[in-house]
Parts: sequence; structure tokens; C-alpha cells
Amino acid sequence: MQKITTFLMFEGQAEAALNFYISLFNDSKVISISRYGPNEMGKEGSVMHATFSLNGQQFMAIDSNVKHAFTFTPAMSLYVTCETEQEINTLFAQLSTGGNVLMPLNKYPFSSRFGWVNDQFGVSWQLSLIS
Repeated sequence: MQKITTFLMFEGQAEAALNFYISLFNDSKVISISRYGPNEMGKEGSVMHATFSLNGQQFMAIDSNVKHAFTFTPAMSLYVTCETEQEINTLFAQLSTGGNVLMPLNKYPFSSRFGWVNDQFGVSWQLSLIS
């Protein structure tokens, strides 16, 4: 059966990003990480390929060795359902620090508490309180 995994491409910040993300969610860890060595295509020590999990869901990440004319966009975001108001408040505060708030944490017609941010690495997150 086919498996679909979210793949995140960074430019030199993959390890910082995945370590930040796993610090935010329970049951999260780095599963594997390989790095560029000397005389390889990428910057030595940067992430050639990493697999990590957030709350048990797997993701992949790399540090691209090529400068691209694109980056992350809010048209594709990670959607997180939160069980408590404390959880959504904490995640919103941590993910928005150094990033950009797209929709402030508030009550909306579709959610009793919702917020949307681009984090410091440019990844977009939608946070919604389970009502």
C-alpha cells in the first residue's frame, strides 16, 4: 500500500527546524538523520536526509544544496487539532515567535479557537481547538 509523507526542504536549517518541532509535540523524535560529508554536494554536516515524527506521524526533511526561487507557502500547511486551550495557546506562542501571524488566535465561525502562523523557518501551521 502507498504511504504519503510530508517532505520539508530547507536551506541550511533542517536540523534546527526538526529539533524545534519535536520539542513542541509529545511522542516526537528524530528517527534517522544522514549528513553531507566532505567533498559531497551539500555543505558538510548539513542534513542530507532526515526522518522524524511529530506525535507519531512521520515527516522527512533535507537541507537543499541548491538555492531555489521558492520556499514554503501557506497554501500548504500543517493542521493541528489541540485538545486544550492551554495547548493551543502554548503552540501558537511558540510557533509564531520569530515567524508571522496569518490569522490571530481567536474565535471564528468554524472554530471556537483557531490561529494560523508561518513559523521562523517559513512552515505554515493551522491550530484549531477541538470543540
